Parts: sequence; C-alpha cells; structure tokens
Amino acid sequence: MFNEFASGLDVFMGDWKETPERNKEMFVHFKEYLGNKEKVRLEFVPRPGLTYSLRAVHAEQKRRGLFVMVDVIEDSPRWLSICFYAQMIRDPEERGDFVPQGLLGEDAVCFDIQEYDEEFIRYIEGRLDEACRNASRE
Repeated sequence: MFNEFASGLDVFMGDWKETPERNKEMFVHFKEYLGNKEKVRLEFVPRPGLTYSLRAVHAEQKRRGLFVMVDVIEDSPRWLSICFYAQMIRDPEERGDFVPQGLLGEDAVCFDIQEYDEEFIRYIEGRLDEACRNASRE
C-alpha cells in the first residue's frame, strides 16, 4: 500500500507546477504536518480532472475511514479545500463553510484556500490537531 501511495503521489507532485499562489507548497506542508503525527496513516486518492485527495486516518479510529481530507481542486490555478467532519472540530472564528453531507455523506466544515496565507495555515493546523485527537477517541 505504501509504495502505491508514494508512487501515485510522486507522479502527481512531479507534474504539478508551482504558481504564484503557492498552493503546491501548502499541500506539501499539510502532507508533512499530518505525516508527522503519531499513529496517522495517509492515503492518496486521485480523481484526475476533479480532485486529488489526501486522506488522514488515525490508527485508533474505528467509526470512520478518515478524520480529514485535504483536496486539491483541479482548477486554474489549483486550490485547496480541507474538510473535516463537523462534529470533530470547532471553528471559533467561523472561517470554514458548513457543508451538509459534504464529507462522505456526513456534515462537514471545509476551509478553502486560494493562495498561501501563513495565518490561515496556522488556524487550520489547530483544526487538524483537534480532529486528530478526536479521531483517536472514536
């Protein structure tokens, strides 16, 4: 599984040319951030022409198949949408969009990032940490 993950992701990353919005850089950042978390496994799900999804699963998670999905939206330029199950996170600054049945048929909160924003990245990291903790308890 890991080799499949690595080769598919490597091909995708190799073909993705960075733009002034620095969205590839943000994707790499979130991939590394999640990949450094203990007991977290990453899956790469390509849907060419639509999205390329990085899905994070906690080893102790039983009820759901992921706790966050980092989507690269195929557009010009590409942008990111980071979606969580609505009940797994708080959004104290209300920066996300509530999407009914937006994550594998369940209510979601999604954060869309069109261009590099250090402060917004830190805010999303807080949500990633929270979702990871909550996933380990489900």
